[in-house]
Formats: sequence, C-alpha cells, structure tokens
Amino acid sequence: MATTELYTKGACVWVPDPEAVWVSAQLLQDYRPGDQHIRIRLTDGREIEYPVLPPEGLPPLGNPDILEGENDLTALTFLHEPAVLHNLRVRFLDYSSIYTYCGIVLVALNPYEQLPIYGEEVIDAYSGQNMADMEPHIFSVAEEAYRTMIREEKNQSIIISGESGSGKTVSAKFTMRYFAVVGGAAQQTSVEEKVLASNPIMEAIGNAKTTRNDNSSRFGKYIEIGFGRRGDIIGANMRTYLLEKSRVVFQAAQERNYHIFYQLCASRDLPEFRTLKLDSTENFHYTNQGQEVHIYGTDDAVELERTRNAFTILGVQPDQQMEIFRILAAILHLGNINIQASGRGGDRSYIDVNDRSLAIFSKLLGVEGAQMAQWLCHRRLAVGGEMLVKPITGQQANEARDALAKHVYEQLFTWTVQRLNSSLRAHREQPKSFIGVLDIYGFETFDRNSFEQFCINYANEKLQQQFNRHVFQLEQEEYLREELPWNRIEFSDNQPCILLIEGQLGLLDLLDEECRMPKGSDENWARKLYDKHLNHSPHFRKPRMSNSAFIIVHFADMVQYECDGFLDKNRDTVFEEPINILRASQSELVAELFQKESAGGSLPNSSLANGSIRSGKRAQREHKLTVGFQFRQSLQLLMDTLNSTTPHYVRCIKSNDLKKPFLFDPKRAVQQLRACGVLETIRISAAGYPSRWTYEEFYTRYQVLLRGSVSKDDVRRSCQSALPDLIPDPEQYCFGKTKVFFRAGQVAVLEKLRGDRLHAAGVLIQSWVRGWLQHRHYQRLRWATFILQRYIRGTLARRLAWSLRYTRAALIIQKTYRMLAVRQLYLTIREATIKIQAFIRGTQARRVYRQMLTERAVVCLQARVRGWLARCSFRRVRAAVVLMQCCARRRAARKELLRLRAEARSVEKYRELNKGMEVKLMQLQRRADQQARESASLRETLQSEREAHSCELEQLRSSLLKLQIQLQENAETAPSLTDKQEEDRRRAEEKAAQEILQLTQEIQALRVERGSLEKERDDLAIRLQDQEKALEEKRQQTVDHADASVRAELEEERRRYQSLLREFTRLEQRYDNLRDMSVFTSNERSRGHRRTDSAVSLEPPSPVTTPFSSSPVFPSPEEVRRISVTSPTDRRPWRDEQPLNILMEDMGVAKDTADRMKGEDLRYAYDAVRVANKFLERQLLSQRAQWEQEISDLRIKLQQAQDRDTPGDPEINDLTELVVVREQECVRLRRELKELKHTVSLRRILSYAGVAVAASQDPPQKSQMLTGLLECRKKDESKLIKHLITDVRAEGVLSLPPGLVARVLFLCVRQADCSGDQTRVKGFLSAAVSAIKTALKKHGSDLDVTAVWLKNAYLLKDLLQQHSQDVRGSEELVPLVTDVQDSVRALSDLCIQAYQQLLSISESRLQPIIVPAMLESETIPGLAGSSVKLSGGRKRAGSDPRPPGSTEGATMSAVLRELSALHTALSRQDLPSALQEQAFHQLMYLLAASTLNSLLLRKDMCCWNRGLQIRYNVSLLEEWLRSRSLQTGGAVTALEPLIQAAQLLQMSKKTEADGQAMVQACNELSNQQVVKILSLYTPQSDLEERVTLNFIRIVQGLLKGRSEGQPPQLLMDVRRVFPVTFPYLPPPPASAAQLEIPESLKISFLRRV
Repeated sequence: MATTELYTKGACVWVPDPEAVWVSAQLLQDYRPGDQHIRIRLTDGREIEYPVLPPEGLPPLGNPDILEGENDLTALTFLHEPAVLHNLRVRFLDYSSIYTYCGIVLVALNPYEQLPIYGEEVIDAYSGQNMADMEPHIFSVAEEAYRTMIREEKNQSIIISGESGSGKTVSAKFTMRYFAVVGGAAQQTSVEEKVLASNPIMEAIGNAKTTRNDNSSRFGKYIEIGFGRRGDIIGANMRTYLLEKSRVVFQAAQERNYHIFYQLCASRDLPEFRTLKLDSTENFHYTNQGQEVHIYGTDDAVELERTRNAFTILGVQPDQQMEIFRILAAILHLGNINIQASGRGGDRSYIDVNDRSLAIFSKLLGVEGAQMAQWLCHRRLAVGGEMLVKPITGQQANEARDALAKHVYEQLFTWTVQRLNSSLRAHREQPKSFIGVLDIYGFETFDRNSFEQFCINYANEKLQQQFNRHVFQLEQEEYLREELPWNRIEFSDNQPCILLIEGQLGLLDLLDEECRMPKGSDENWARKLYDKHLNHSPHFRKPRMSNSAFIIVHFADMVQYECDGFLDKNRDTVFEEPINILRASQSELVAELFQKESAGGSLPNSSLANGSIRSGKRAQREHKLTVGFQFRQSLQLLMDTLNSTTPHYVRCIKSNDLKKPFLFDPKRAVQQLRACGVLETIRISAAGYPSRWTYEEFYTRYQVLLRGSVSKDDVRRSCQSALPDLIPDPEQYCFGKTKVFFRAGQVAVLEKLRGDRLHAAGVLIQSWVRGWLQHRHYQRLRWATFILQRYIRGTLARRLAWSLRYTRAALIIQKTYRMLAVRQLYLTIREATIKIQAFIRGTQARRVYRQMLTERAVVCLQARVRGWLARCSFRRVRAAVVLMQCCARRRAARKELLRLRAEARSVEKYRELNKGMEVKLMQLQRRADQQARESASLRETLQSEREAHSCELEQLRSSLLKLQIQLQENAETAPSLTDKQEEDRRRAEEKAAQEILQLTQEIQALRVERGSLEKERDDLAIRLQDQEKALEEKRQQTVDHADASVRAELEEERRRYQSLLREFTRLEQRYDNLRDMSVFTSNERSRGHRRTDSAVSLEPPSPVTTPFSSSPVFPSPEEVRRISVTSPTDRRPWRDEQPLNILMEDMGVAKDTADRMKGEDLRYAYDAVRVANKFLERQLLSQRAQWEQEISDLRIKLQQAQDRDTPGDPEINDLTELVVVREQECVRLRRELKELKHTVSLRRILSYAGVAVAASQDPPQKSQMLTGLLECRKKDESKLIKHLITDVRAEGVLSLPPGLVARVLFLCVRQADCSGDQTRVKGFLSAAVSAIKTALKKHGSDLDVTAVWLKNAYLLKDLLQQHSQDVRGSEELVPLVTDVQDSVRALSDLCIQAYQQLLSISESRLQPIIVPAMLESETIPGLAGSSVKLSGGRKRAGSDPRPPGSTEGATMSAVLRELSALHTALSRQDLPSALQEQAFHQLMYLLAASTLNSLLLRKDMCCWNRGLQIRYNVSLLEEWLRSRSLQTGGAVTALEPLIQAAQLLQMSKKTEADGQAMVQACNELSNQQVVKILSLYTPQSDLEERVTLNFIRIVQGLLKGRSEGQPPQLLMDVRRVFPVTFPYLPPPPASAAQLEIPESLKISFLRRV
C-alpha cells in the first residue's frame, strides 16, 4: 500500500466496477488518517462517497500521465491490477500495440486481425538489437533467446501459454520463422524450410475449430531447434503432449473435428482422391456433430495443398502421403458403420455384411471386413483357462468402434510426429545448443470439466511453479549483484496443490489404483478422494450438491471436476482383436503403425499419452501404463528440460470472446492475467524493490530536491547524503552499487516532493511575473483610456461636422433643384428662340454670303488688274533706272580706261607696281564675258515674261467680261429661283438626314453583330487553343507515362538480372563450401563425372565463363544497360531493327512492350536485355539437360563396361576403352561442327546490320600495324596469372598503379589475337576472369583490394569493348579478330560481383554502428541529458546482445570514417564519379532505412530532442556528401524519409492546421509510418505534452486523402538493392612502352613487341 501522503485533492485513484472491473476517479478532498469515507468523482461526472474500511482500505493510486502506454509494466510507479489493466487497454486500443513487457514476460493480446508487423524487414530490424531498446514484440523475445544462446552457450526455452484462441500457435509459428531467417543465413540449407514446413502438417492433424478459436491446438508440443557452432539451424525435434483423441469421435456444438478431415472432403473431386470414396462432411458422423463444417475465410482445399507441399518438403513420398490419406478416410468411414441391436433386450449387436461404409473401411485399410464386423460386436474372455467369445450390446459396440477410431488416429499422429522428427533430425553434426519452443495449453475452466481439463490445469500448475521460482531467482540475483541486504520475498507457492495431485496417495495415485481394481468405478474413486483429502488439504473441496464431483483450488481459480469418465479416459482401453486384424493389414503403413506399439510403453519423441490395449489375458493387463501416469512422466521430463535451460515467457491473452478485431473485454483480460501469472509477477516485483534508478538518472531527475551545492562528479555520494532528508524511513529505499532501490510508491512520493518544489518555485515565479504583467496591463489600460478618449472626442466632433455638412448640403440641394427647374424652363424658351433666330439669321447670312461672294469676285478681278498695271509700271521704271545706271557706269569706265592707259605707258613701273595684274585682268575678262552672257539670258527671259504677261492680261480681260455678263443675268433671275432652291434644299437635307440616320442604325447593328462574331471567333480560337493544349499535354503525359513505365520495367529487368547474378555467386560459393566439407561426396562426384576429352583449355568449369557454342553471341547485359542509360547515340549493329527482330523471333520474346516505347535507345536496349535474359535462360536449361544426359550416358556406359569386364579378359577391356575414346572424339567433333555452323549463321545475321567482319583481314598486315604489345608464351600464361592476380599479396596489389593488371592482360590478349590463335585468346581471358574471382573470394573482407579488382575488371572490359568488332570508334583503333563478347559479358558480371562485394563489406561494417551512431550517440552535447523521462522500471534481465566494446566509437565520426574509407578506396583507383554516386546512394539508403526502422520500433527515441539529434546527424552526412561532390547521384534523396521523420518529431502536434502542415511535409513517409511515429511520441520532460488521440485521428483522416505511389508499408526494406550501371568510358590507348611494371610482380618473362 502506498503512503497516505499521496492521497490529496486531485489525485487519481482506481475504484472497482462491476462492468469495467476498474474505473478511474479523482479525489475531491485530502485524506486524513481516521477518515471513514473519501469523496471522489468518477469519469462519468458522478460524485460518490467511497468507504475506507478494511480489507479494501484506500483505493489504488493512479500512475502519472507520462507513464501511460509504457512498454514495460514493471516500469509503472504503482504496480497493481488496475494499473496493469489500464496500461494494456491503452496500448491495445489507442496505439494498436498488441505486445507489452511485464518484467521477463511478454504479454501478447490477440487482435483477431492480420497486422503488417511480421515481415522480413521487421526481422531485420530486430536482429542484433537489445531487447530493452526495441518495442515489445515476439521477435524481440526470440532475438533475446538466440543471442543469449550464442553468447552464453546455454540452451534456451520459450514458453508460450494461454487460453484456447489467445494466439499461442501463431506466436510459436512466428518464433520459429524468426529462427529460420536468422539462423538459416549461414549455410542456406533446407533445414529451416523443413522446420517451417512442419507447421502446416501439425496444424492439419492437431488443430481444430472450437467455440473460442478457429485454429485451436488440441495438443501440446515442445519443439527443440538445434543450432550448430556458427549459430545456424542444423536440425529440430518435436515432442507432443496429451492429444485430444475424444475430438475424433465427438464434437460439441459450433465446433469441428481436426482440420485434415475437412480438407480431404473438400478435395474429394481430385482424381487421386476418388478411390477414397469421400463425400461431403455433412454425411460423415465424425464431422457433422458440431454442425459447423466451414470456417469463414478459410479454403480447406487450398489448405490441403499446403499440407501436401509441406509433406513433400519434409521428404514424404506421394505414395506414402496417399497411405496417410487412406487411413484418415477410413476413420471417417468407420464412423458411418451402422451397428444394430438384436437379441432380447438389445443385449446383442451386429453389422450388416453389405454395409457400404464397412466395405470401404476394409478396402482402404486392407483388412477383412467380416472379421472386423465380428470383433466390433464381440469380445473375447478368458474363463478358467478357456477363451470365450461374448457378444456385446449396441452401445458397447459403438464405444468399441469409437475407441478403435481414436486409437488409429493416435497411432497415425504418433507416426507422423516420428516421421517429421526423422526429417528434421541433424545428420551432419550434433547440435551444440538448442532453443525450445513450448506451445502448451493454458489454464482452462468450463461449465463441465473432465479428465482433459484436469491434466491441462495440472501441467499449468507445474509451469506456474517453475515460473514463480524463476522470477524469484532473478530478483535474488539482482539483489546479490547490487550487494543489497537481501530478505526473502514471500510469494504464493503452489507446491501444496501440486502435491495434492501428484504426491503420494494423491489424486493421480488414487485414480491409478482405482483403475487397477477389477470393478473400479468413478463413484468409488470419488469416495476415496473425499475420505483422503477432504478437510485435510486446503486445496481440495467437495461441492455441496454433488457426490460425484470435487473442487481443486488452483493458483488461478477454483475448478470443479466431474468424476464421470475419469477412469475410462485414464485407462484409454481398446480391444486387442481389432488391433490384431489391423496388424495383418495388406497396407504396409497400417501394419507398421500397430507392429511398433508395445504393450505398455510409449514411442520415443512422440505423444506420451498412448493408451493400453485390452486383451483377454489378465496377466498382460497388469503391466499397462495409464494415461495419467504417462502424462506425469512426460510432464516431469518437460520440467527437467525447462529447468536445464534459460526460460523466456510469452503469455497470450484473448482480448474478447466474440473474435472481433481490437475489442477489449476487461473482465476476460483480468481473468486471464490472473490465470497466466502476470499479476503474480507484479506482486513478486512489488514485494521487493520494484523501482530502480541508476545514480545518474536519479540525480538528473531529482536534482531540484538536493539542497546545497551538489558535486556532479560524485553523484552517488550526493544521492546517499540527500535521500534520507527526502524519505525519513530507511526501510523504503536501499543503496546498491550502481542503483538506488525504492519500495512500491516511493517514487510517487519523490515525484510529489519534486512537484511541490517545482510548484512552489512556479508560484514564486508566477507572483513576480503576474505583478509585472498586471503593471503592464495597467499601463496598457491607461494608454488605452487616453486613446479611447481621443477617439471618442474625435468621433463626437466628426459627428457634429457631419450634421452641419448635411444641413448645408440640404440647402444646396434645394437651391440647386429650384435653380435647375427655372433653368430648364429658361433653356426650353431659349432653345426655341435660338431655333427661330437660327433660321432667320441663316437666311440673312446666306444672302450676305452670296453678295459677299459676288463682291469678292469683283474685288479679286480689280486686284488682279491693278496688280498687273502696277507691275507694268514698275518694270518700266526699273528698266529706265537700269539704263541710266549703265550709262553712268559706262562713262566712269571710259574715264578709268583713259587713266589706266596713261599709267600703262611706263611698263616697268606697271610691272613693279601691279605684279600679277595680268591674271586679274584675265579673271575680270572672264567675269565680264560671263556677265555679258547672263545679261543676254536675262534679256531673253524678260522678253518672254512680257509676252506671257500680255497673254495673261488678255485672258483676264476676257474672263472679266464674261463674269460681268453672267452677273447681270444672275441678278435678274435670282429672286424667283431662291425659294424653290431653298425648298429643294430643305427636302434634300431631310431626306439625307433620314438616310443618314437609317445608315447609322444599320452601321451600329452591323457593328454589334461584328462584335458578337468577333467575340465568338475569339472564344472559338481560345477553346481550340485550350483543346490543342490539353491534347498536347495529354499526349505528352501518355508519352511520359509510357516512357516511365518502360524505364521502370527496364530497371526491374536490370535489378532482376543482377539479383540472379548475386544468387548465382551465392550458389557457387555454397557449392564450393559443400565440396570442401564433404570429401566422400567429392570423390563420388569425380568418379561419376570423369571425362577423357582430348580438347584441353585454360577455361575453368564455371557456368559464367564457359563459352556456349550452341547459340548466337549477344552483347553483355551490362553493355545493353549502359547503352540505355549513358549513351546518347549508339553505333552498334544492334541498332538495326531487322537482326534484332529475327533474334527476338528465334528466342520467342514478345514485342508488345517494346513497340510501345518512344525512345530509340531505350527500345533497343530493352529488347536486347530481354533477348539476353531469354537466351541466358535457354542456355542454362540446355546446358543442364546436356550435362544430365552426358552424366546418365556415362554412368550407363560405365555400368555396362563394369558388367562386361572380367579380370581375365584384357582384350575386351582394351576394346571398351577404345570405343569410349572414339565416342568422345565423335562428341567433340560434332560440337565443333555445330560451332562452325552457328558461326556461319551468326555472321549472316550480323551482315544485315552492317557489321564489317575483321576476321577476313590479313593477319600479317595487322601485325605490322600494331606495336607496343606484350608477348606471353603459352606455357607461361598460368604463371603470369599466378604472379599477377592469384598469388599477389594485398600490399603488392595496393602499390600498383590503377589498372596496371588490366593493361598488361589486354596487351597480352592483343598480341595473342595478332598471332591468329582465337582459342588461346578466349582461354586466356576465361582464366583471367576465374583468377580475379578467386582473388575476390580470397580478399572478401578487404575494401581496398576489392576496389583494385573492380577497377581492373572494369578497365579490361572497356578495353575489350573498345577494340571489339561491334564498336566503330576512332579510325586509329584496329579491332580484334577474336570474338570477345563472351568475355565482355563475363567481365560485366564480374564487375557487378566486385561492386556488390564492395558494398557488402561497407554494409557489414556500417550495420552494427548505424543505429548507435544515428540514434543513440549524443552528437550535440547536453541535449540528451537536458531531460530524463520518469521511468522507475528495471532493465531487461538479459544483457546487451552486442559484444562489449563493439559500439565504442559508434558515433557519427565512425560512420563518416567508414564512408570515407570507401570513398578513398574508389577514388584511389580512379573509378568514375557516376559509379561512386551509385555506391553512396545505396549506402545512404541503408543508413536511412535502418535508422528509420529502428526509430519506428523504439518508443524511447520518439521525442523532440531526438528528432533534433537525428536532423543534426543527417546534416553531417549531407555536408560530407557535398564536400565530395556526391550529392547529385540520389544519395541526398535517399535520406529524405529520415529527414521528414526528424521534422515530424519536432513539429507542433495540436491543431488541425498542424496536421495539414505535417501531411504536406511528410510526403516521403507512408501513412502507417506517420501514424506510428505519432503513436510512439513520448515526452521526455514535464514541459512537453503527449500527442492526443484526437490529433492522431485528425492526421489519419488527412492521410486518407493522400495518394501514394507505393504500397503501404510500416518499415522500409533494408535488403533493397539498387541496380548498378557501369558507364562506358573509352580508355586511352594502351602501350607497353607506357607501362612501368615493378619487379616485385616477377613477370620479366614477358617480351615487349
């Protein structure tokens, strides 16, 4: 009971409820010692007074909300029944978690629904992980058992128990599947497949439908799975217990017989089953009693097919299977035999000799029908030394028939178990250790309980005792390990109840004694029980109203057993006479079943509940063993086995009896929890120190309670000094070496003290904060008041201004309206006046206008005349002036001339004074002449102007005269024409106005129509454009979709091919391992396959490197993949469509998919890949058939030769050997002939594609063109490969320049090709490929050496491909004569193998440190220690499965170190960046998938600070990728799911808007992953809040509308492998002069050519 200090107001308590068992309530007042009642409020709002009286006392306290949904029940603060029930209900209903830990017990609730939590990705996630770190799961228990067995080398047991229908069989099945996957990876043998195949068989013959379960196991079984030294499964063994034989002949309502009977009847129409004469199950007495012949969702015919396949896997031949089915069908027909009563009073019985069922039964079992009919109705008695035959009644005959049916089925069941054990038994070696899986019935109680329930509950008593003692032992070991003062913990030991059953003169002894009595009866046995045990044992009681029943007080409940039938079931009697008939059966299996059984023993490793056979001799009956005695012995053997192993417990619970998915019935759950011992585990844990904290965790959680300065370096001393002040009673806690232990409820006391301290500190902080807030609030109110006043006053002023403005506006409106009315009248009058004035003034203006026109014409004439006269006068005056100027100038010139003549008399002086005058004179003379010419032209112009003026003047005069005459005429006729013209003009104007108006209207209508037509035209154009755009988008989408589907199919083909290659490499390795392990098998194989072919080659017997001579040569699949991905243009002959179509037709490859492709490169590459795959498949099949045929022929010949040969006839031996040699020579010649024929046909095909065959060239001319080669003699080829590849050490390989080995090999191949020896070239290349394979296997764990051989294989492939006949490159390159396509294909496969080995090495190094580095390491200092979750639970009992020191340095630096090692190895060998990007894309996917899977299975990691830590770690990876330019190859994209998961942990999780943002941000996560992370989200401190169920439902609703492109899944597939593509990079020309071959290689025997 917890301390009373915790019962304060607001505390959560649990009170009993008749329906829900326990309901939550809240205290409404503090409890004070002495109170008789406490007031509580229930969840439905009712307030009641709860009595506080013994023995109930105070109600149990509730746990903090932060512990709701805890993985381990022992981690709860308060350990009691309501807390356990509530935690299971929350996990089951709210989080859909069916598994929960309870200390060392795994509690499993049956969800009655298929859950996606058992796939291989889940197995990978749990493999190698610590049990305490992962979410509870059946795989976690299996992993704990497996790792403990490997680590401690001790046998383990997994005990699975529970009621019928609780899921025991399914749990055992998944446990064995886990062991098969984890333990079968070492040898890849068929043992694990056989172990799994045993389940369908045992379910068919041992499971049946009951009212509680559709697939209930009606027997107990213990399967021992044996493991070898390396942890691989090498064998198994099965033991069964207490088969429910009575179900064969009787089924209760709504129940069925064993599944196998219904499966046979459902498959009765099969041809092989027609001889069984089966009918519908409704027509057989043994299958129609329950009236429930069908199970919903189960197809019995399909289940029988699974059963038959399982028999085949386990090595049971089809004829033997039919024998089993005949026996089962005979049992059905046996039940239909009609036994009729006869005689007086029915004291006799008989069977009609024509009974159809009897005839079929006898025929199926191979016995005499008449004899069987005789001894089913009679029995033999020994009286006085004589044998008498006595008839029996009809009821006794029916009972004898049913007893025979049960006995036959039991013997068949026992034989089947023996047969399974013989198939599962380890033949190669003895198991070093084993893990036993016990699938046993749980505690049962029905309305009527009989002998079967008594044995079942007796077995559960023994198992519960072993369980209690084991739990007690673990508690004791924990206390001793922590050096605690240990006091014995009292627990309810059920030893008295076990002694009551199996002790001396116990129930079983008295039952066996009564069975040995001649006239023993159930009533006598009951009286003996009352006399012996009533009032002597507290566990034995007698019912009040019955004298033929008794009550046993078991550990789980009181059970009343009816004594009726106990003696018969304990004896399990069957008469000897029918058994003797079956022993003489013609069927070998039937005779074998009954020949092996002994008189009173049981068969080894089989069902240990065999019955006895009653005969007429009493002496034999005394040695019979009863069913109870055998069951007690087998149970004791089981307990001895379990006690010698380390047990692991799984308790299966039925969630409800209605078999509805995720429906929780609290009554049934509590009943089963009490029955299976889970609550007893809680009670034992609570009796000691259930709450355990390390000192560091205690200090981090409760450092607020430690007063004074506390040294963090010495946490233990600080805790020991501070804890007595917190808990005064020293009995309530105890200090260990590494932990501090608390009694039940003390952690709650500490939590209350911590809460009070935080509450007081919070109140103080709140007081200051609230004062500051109130002051700020007052200031804000004051300023708000001022602002309100200002705004109110402004509003009032604006309101007054508004009223004044409206008044003024009204006056203005009135004034304006009145003004408008008067103005309208004025405007009307004014308009009329203006119109009148306009007409009058128009008339006057027109008159004035006409007069003005006349006057203007006159004025114009006058002006023109006067202008002409003025111009004439001006011309005369100007001519006179010019004449006068000329005369004056002439006179002055003459005077100047005379003066110049006088001066010119003195020439000398003239020359001195006027130098250059001659030139001037000449210039003047020329100017004078020019002026004279101009004057003459002016005179002519003047004369012409005068003439023109005179003509014009005459014309004007005549025009003036005419105008004057016309004006006079118009003046006379004007008054009469004006009115008429005015009237016509007005009519014309009106008519014109009407026409103009009409035309205007028509124009407007036409414009409107034109606008509508233009709009319609625009709409049609827009619609047409939209349709064209939509059609274009649709066509583009169709093309993109088709292209994407084709690319996806091509990618899948590539991945499938590489998977097949990886599987072939694994099988080849397995073959080598088996060959090395089994010398005898190797010798036998060498004798069977010895061949004497004369053709010897360097080519090894590897299916990859063997050239096929029976089919055409294709480009390598890797080359085809390179074409489709990396080459923009392709010059290969395969681009020609006709040869490829011919090859596709020859290979039988469909062209539907290829015809839909749009891209030429993609289409031809895809066709080539499909043809290559089809060709490879056909080659493998043909080669296999050829090998088998050759082997069989050789064996036949060898056998015939051995039969014919005799030691004394050597001539026959010589002739036989000669014949064999000749036959082999013929085979070789035929093979060469086929090869030559096919070479001709292949060249014909290639000629269609334009392939120039280089073989026709002259070898001597080619050898003259090529220089810089290396010549290797044929006898030195093996030495070259040995020194260059096989025997070179790792240090020597790493010191070589990148690609040196490939260049040396290529130069040797070129030289051999130039010599014309094509066979030598192919053999040399095959030997090189085999040598590189051997080197890869030799250095299978060396990263750098693997990268070296990857580089050499890659470079050699590119060199051969560059110089092959199919490539048209540079003109300087001379192609090889030899066809090296087989070698290129082999090298492509070798590159893939080396690449996969490289990744395998990196993955094996990264796998152990991914989860510790990405999730557990504290890269951000102080982040993880900032808050500690309240968890007072203990750690798991098992230790960490990872070895000590294995995760030291498991940080991000270690991960980056491994990635850098791979990058360095690849960069050192100058491998292409595209290949490096693919490699790191694969590794980043592995990192993201492993981390995300672990996050989805670890509740303690789903918190805010861990999301921040993950995001930081991912940023380190992104930075590392960017620093090495690897972010463009998909590596960063592979980390996106992990990034989104980290963001999901850090996002707000409250409102619907948060959910929408979450759904949009997490588009790379599946719906199940998002919901799982939200369900697992666990606050790590009091400051965080849990994710509410309402929010999770909101997110689920939002996720339903999101469409995902991939199938829903919870965990990512860690085993997913992305296909690799090797880009073709033409290497530089290779020459021997450029190579620097170190002397350490010892290949000086090579000669440079």
